[in-house]
Amino acid sequence: MRIAPNVAKALQEGRPVVALESTIISHGMPYPKNVETARQVEATVRQNGATPATIGIIEGEVVIGMNDDELEEFGKRKGIAKVSKRDLPIVLAKKAWGATTVSATMICAEKAGISVFVTGGIGGVHRGAETTFDISRDLKELGCCDVAVVCSGAKAILDIPKTLEYLETEGVTVLSNQAKTFANFYSVSSSDPVDYDFSTPEEAASIIRAKKEFGLSGGILISNPVPAEFALPHDYIDSIVDQAVKEAEEQGIKGKDSTPFLLKRIVELTGGSSLETNIRLVINNAVLGAKIAKALAEKQV
Repeated sequence: MRIAPNVAKALQEGRPVVALESTIISHGMPYPKNVETARQVEATVRQNGATPATIGIIEGEVVIGMNDDELEEFGKRKGIAKVSKRDLPIVLAKKAWGATTVSATMICAEKAGISVFVTGGIGGVHRGAETTFDISRDLKELGCCDVAVVCSGAKAILDIPKTLEYLETEGVTVLSNQAKTFANFYSVSSSDPVDYDFSTPEEAASIIRAKKEFGLSGGILISNPVPAEFALPHDYIDSIVDQAVKEAEEQGIKGKDSTPFLLKRIVELTGGSSLETNIRLVINNAVLGAKIAKALAEKQV
């Protein structure tokens, strides 16, 4: 594992660091929008007082804090593997390139000593999971990795009530930023309540700290709704998702291929508006994640 010098220095000095995933670059958005967004998210983290650390795998080496040239390569390079926990040994052994999902990013962040991770949406329980058993590894990782994850809920293609039930089984505390319900990715909110809503980054940091001090294992999930001015109407995006899911079923697209297909198809069906919403929510999450990381670091001094 290679930790970028600026990230290593920040960690050594107890300054705030925010982990960022690389799947959103290689599998979540088209080039050059993916690289532009990655740079914008990193800049947002810096502007809010923390050091960004985008995580990816380059020729079998986990990189904590990719440089600008590496971000560019991740955005353009074809055939980069989408890496969850199960894929890590293969990609490392084969000296391959890999884009880390939420679960793999959490693992790498924890190994590097990073406590806060910002993403767009987490994986979760897929629609129809009662027959397919399609449940993202992200939920298991949240149950065992000591990392706080800031997101705008689960990806819109998923079953939110079942995802929250699974998180409860894993013992994952679910918080929400100034909202009593779980964020709904493209839309502002779902109708599903969370464990607790907080008002300030400092309050969220105090909950993370209490978990650590009591020695509880696992992570905390922090739901951060997309700003209302960038949100898409709930009924509208639901009908789009339903159509994309139906097309995936008809084409026999399953497993790790389903999410990239569905997200791409949703962008097409919304005429690009879902992509803009996705970018805005990730940037909004970066603001909150950096502030929480800063509040955590300040209490350690």
